Amino acid sequence: MTELTGQAPVRVLRIPGFPRLLLGRSLSFLATALVPTALTLAVIKATGSATDLGLVLAAELVPQLVLLPLGGVAADRFPAQRVAFLADLVRGLAQLAIGAELLLGSVRVLDLAALSAVTGAAIAFGTPTMSPLVAATVPPEARLRANSHLGVARGIALVAGPGVAGVLVVAVGAGWAFLATAAVFGCAAVTLGGLPATAPGRDTRGSFFRQLADGWQEVRGRPWFWSNLIGHGVSNLAAGVLMTLGPLIAVDRLGGEFAWVVVYQAGMAGMLLGAVTAPRLRVPRPLVLTSVCGALFALPLITFAVRWPTWTDAVAYGIAMAGIGVLNTVWQTTVQRHFPADALARADSYDALLSFAARPLGLAVAAPIAAWTGEAPPLLTAAVLVLVANLGVLALPDARAITGRAPQDVNPR
Repeated sequence: MTELTGQAPVRVLRIPGFPRLLLGRSLSFLATALVPTALTLAVIKATGSATDLGLVLAAELVPQLVLLPLGGVAADRFPAQRVAFLADLVRGLAQLAIGAELLLGSVRVLDLAALSAVTGAAIAFGTPTMSPLVAATVPPEARLRANSHLGVARGIALVAGPGVAGVLVVAVGAGWAFLATAAVFGCAAVTLGGLPATAPGRDTRGSFFRQLADGWQEVRGRPWFWSNLIGHGVSNLAAGVLMTLGPLIAVDRLGGEFAWVVVYQAGMAGMLLGAVTAPRLRVPRPLVLTSVCGALFALPLITFAVRWPTWTDAVAYGIAMAGIGVLNTVWQTTVQRHFPADALARADSYDALLSFAARPLGLAVAAPIAAWTGEAPPLLTAAVLVLVANLGVLALPDARAITGRAPQDVNPR
């Protein structure tokens, strides 16, 4: 019996290698969370152009979307800790170059865009290493708690990162802020690169592009997996809608920026609570739980649409994000148990691909649609889509049949 089905808890921090993995990933999460705010402030100060800012941000996103499947192949084909090391090292060097350019006072938008593109490419190769690193370091019975610790670290980084970046930019300047970010990435790279060069399975059969096709076949052959990816994508699309319209509604109708800060912080607290709570839950049918947790994101979409008071929005967003905290932890553990060890990175890459693509789409379409229809219709439409996409997974027999046990047929081939 495993942790997902109620075995006595494992002291995961005593597992050799996991404290190093947790530290390395925590540093990487923090550095990643510093970049968007610092970059936004740097571009605004340098040019004051929204077009320039959009160009720089898009230059990072596009390589992520294009290269994520290739990153998944790389992390399955080569030792994941080496791929993670190189990814964080490259990101650190890119931030170092941005900082140097800002300090020299010769800021060119095309340079920032090119370095952002390098950063995006490195993200595409680093992101899929998460599950292989966990699987290589942590035994199956401890992975739920390991993923919980990593989820908490990610949540803290998301909460603290923008504030830390803003303080650094104001206190020492954008150039030094990027040098500090480069140093954090460097520490993350060294920490992750020092993990033992072991893995539960590596797929070295065939060419690189053959493995790319094999990864797609692994995903396509599991309806429980790709149906959940659709649910995750819809939830990220809805999150983009809420992140666009929520602040506007808070400023216009709920009393100002402070109202949105209250709602947002309630959500971040909820996400941390969800990640902490996940290992304490008995989960005989993990995908039933994750489907219900994903559907909870409809709550804040509805409360903002019907213009309920701030405290109601905060409670709704807190509950929704607590569901996301549980979902992320249980989902990662389930994938690590029910995918072949030598295909985990490719599975993660498709999950990240859909999520990375969907949220910017929500951000892009929400305001134009709201200008035409008002704010309630896109919010309520997003809520319906979230409910249908997530609860619809429960109609699949193979999704309901997935348990907390790892089947014998997912051993490395």
